[in-house]
Amino acid sequence: MSNRAKIAVGGVAVGLLLMPLIGFWLSLLVVIGIPTAAYLMLDPSQRRRLRRVSKRELGR
Repeated sequence: MSNRAKIAVGGVAVGLLLMPLIGFWLSLLVVIGIPTAAYLMLDPSQRRRLRRVSKRELGR
């Protein structure tokens, strides 16, 4: 299993565990908001590198 798949499975698990505790919309905000905030905290050069690696993994 690739690292991306592990992260995706972990995110889904966190979302499912949070849903009964804090509600659907708040858990959705946590699952989507944390990775978005982490991406926005990267430097522009780190974002370019991340996009380049992602494209290379897709075979482009």
